[in-house]
Order: sequence, then structure tokens, then C-alpha cells
Amino acid sequence: MIKSDKPGAAQSSEREEQLSADEQNDALEQSCEELVAQVAELKERALRQAADLDNYKKRTEREKSEFLKRANEGLVKDLLPVLDNLERALASARENPQSDQNLMQGVEMVHGELIKTLNRYGLEPVESLGQAFDPDLHEAMMQQEDPEQEENTVLAEAQKGYTFEGRLLRPAMVVVSRKPS
Repeated sequence: MIKSDKPGAAQSSEREEQLSADEQNDALEQSCEELVAQVAELKERALRQAADLDNYKKRTEREKSEFLKRANEGLVKDLLPVLDNLERALASARENPQSDQNLMQGVEMVHGELIKTLNRYGLEPVESLGQAFDPDLHEAMMQQEDPEQEENTVLAEAQKGYTFEGRLLRPAMVVVSRKPS
């Protein structure tokens, strides 16, 4: 009687199945590792995109805020000649003793209200009289000898200067002192 190699074949088949199971386990582990790596990469990408979106929101909010601050600058600049004319009218009325006091009071009230409104929106006058000449804030129209003042002191203001939201809108036109020669 011929014996078959069934026990050896069974062992071989069993080994193949075990190798196949080990290979499957290895393949599954490798797949799992790849999936974990992909998840980590996607998570990192999502975090970066969330940070980018947050930065974009902050930047657009800053730009919007800056735009709104500067939006009124053109209007305020156009109103400065009106303010100058009101101030000239008041100065002229104060110099003329025959001027109508009621009219002068009315113009003073309009002037005060205009100043308050413009200040509320960010307009501030540049202080000049008695100050040291500052080329960033003043524009010298002329120099005048004055032995009582320090050199480069603002003696007179021909036109007021203004800042708007901290930026120079219009320099003050001034007369600057110099020592006698």
C-alpha cells in the first residue's frame, strides 16, 4: 500500500495558510499605519487651513477698520476751508466794533458745533504758537527776527494745521523766529 503524503501536505497547507495569515496581518498593519499617517497629515492640513482662515479673518477685520477710519478723511479735508472761512469771519467780526453781536454769536455757535463734530470724527488741531518749529507739522512761510524768542520758535500762524486719526492732514503755515543778525 502506498501511503500518501497527506500529513506533510496538511502541514504544508497549514504553513501556507499561516504564512498567508501572517502576510495578511502584515498587510493589514501596513495599511493601518498608512491610514494613520494619512489621518495625521489630513489633520495637520486641516489645522493649517483653520489657522489660515483665522489669519484671513483678522487681516480683513484690520483692513476694514483702517478703511473706515480713513473713509471720512476726504470729507474732513474738504471741510477745512469752510472752517477756515468761519474763523476768518469771526476774527473780522471781533475786530469791528460795529458788527452785529447776535450774528457774531450765531457764527460762533456754528463754528463751535462744527469743531466738536469734526473732533468727534478724529480731527485735531496742530498746536503751533510758541512751539518749536517742526517740519513734520509746520510749513514755514517766512522768518521774522525776534530777540525775545528762541530761534525756530513759531511766532504766528497764518493757517491752522490739522491731524486726522493721528496722521497729518494739513500742515500749519507759520512764521518762525530767528535771531537778529
